Amino acid sequence: MTRRHRIEPRSGVAFELLKGQALTVIDAEGTQVADLIAFALHDPSEMLSNGRTFDYEETTRLTTGNRLWSGQSNAMLVIERDTVGVHDFLLTPCSKETFRHFYPDKPVHHGCFGNLRNALIPWGIRLNPMHVAFNCFMNVPADATGRLSVDPPVSRPGDSIVLRAEMDLVIGLTACSAYASNGGSFKPIDYEMA
Repeated sequence: MTRRHRIEPRSGVAFELLKGQALTVIDAEGTQVADLIAFALHDPSEMLSNGRTFDYEETTRLTTGNRLWSGQSNAMLVIERDTVGVHDFLLTPCSKETFRHFYPDKPVHHGCFGNLRNALIPWGIRLNPMHVAFNCFMNVPADATGRLSVDPPVSRPGDSIVLRAEMDLVIGLTACSAYASNGGSFKPIDYEMA
């Protein structure tokens, strides 16, 4: 029986996902982003790479059938099912610096970066602030000039993405903490492993 887990708003978790296992990330209430990062379990220096993924998949619109690749050119995850089709793989996890830059009138929060950093301590993984996350459900359109905007997610309650592990992994996953990313509110993210 598959058990559903909940990531409370503005928090994060880490866990092992073994080769062949599927991870389902669920936007339980709609309009909520989940930052996802992945490391090879047996060599955490190998991690998810947006650059390699864009190279090999030949698209920035990653959805069903696409693979997410490591910097060492190994497939880490394959997207098996996606009910949304809009995700971001350009932006780094929000951090204290993000809050100071974009939300100077709001309280500073340690953000997804802080949540991921803390969750990954048991595996001895240290984050570099420049890591890019696969931001499930995040809506970051570019206009004709290439200028990016962060719009509310188009995901609805119960929307999900299923990713199957192509190798043994450590996954970091959050319920994003940034105002713009989540349409101004903060909600939980659910996930299941099978």
